[in-house]
Amino acid sequence: MMGHKAPLVEIKNLSKSYRRGNQIVPVLEDITFDIEEGEFLALMGPSGSGKSTLLNLIAGIDKPDRGMIKVAGVDISRLSETELAQWRSANVGFVFQFYNLIPVLTAFGNVELPLLLTRLSRKERREHVKTALQMVNLSDRMDHYPGQLSGGQQQRVAIARAIITDPTLLVADEPTGDLDRVSAKEILELMGRLNAELGKTIIMVTHDPHAAEKARIIRHLEKGILNASAQARL
Repeated sequence: MMGHKAPLVEIKNLSKSYRRGNQIVPVLEDITFDIEEGEFLALMGPSGSGKSTLLNLIAGIDKPDRGMIKVAGVDISRLSETELAQWRSANVGFVFQFYNLIPVLTAFGNVELPLLLTRLSRKERREHVKTALQMVNLSDRMDHYPGQLSGGQQQRVAIARAIITDPTLLVADEPTGDLDRVSAKEILELMGRLNAELGKTIIMVTHDPHAAEKARIIRHLEKGILNASAQARL
């Protein structure tokens, strides 16, 4: 008899507050839910609902006040700052709204950056980068600098950089928020392909219902409280 497979991400009784002057401002309250391996989850909610805070906690950028976050069996809420930094570099690929590319590096250089922390040889790094840029359909732009690329192309470079280390989680914070409709559609289709073809587990924060439609499950946050029901898409 086969045992039950644990979810990739387990979140239990998660709470987070911030201090603003003398005030304690609650951001997330008693959040509990799981994320299965290979899931494409959209976190939705109005501005200030806590969705980016929740994403940052899952990605190990921030630590909760209370509760537990387990990723692939590792309780990241108990890791030290140093352990958390090592865990992030090995397990999380980040996609940001404003790309966060380094202007003085080419597309190739930006994508290669995470690999400089690995033991791969220069030749192996080059092969990995070429494969990642090919995956996002930018092989012909690898020697271009960010300033020479459109917003959509810059975001594709950012996605190639995020997947170059084959991370456990791909986290995206408003990845289409700075893009026109056509570029946004291309980015969402690319993320859908990464999920469907490569089995990447993707957690995306968005306020855009059109972007959320690409996800397989949609969860809503309202004033730091998670809606109990998840909206599943076929």
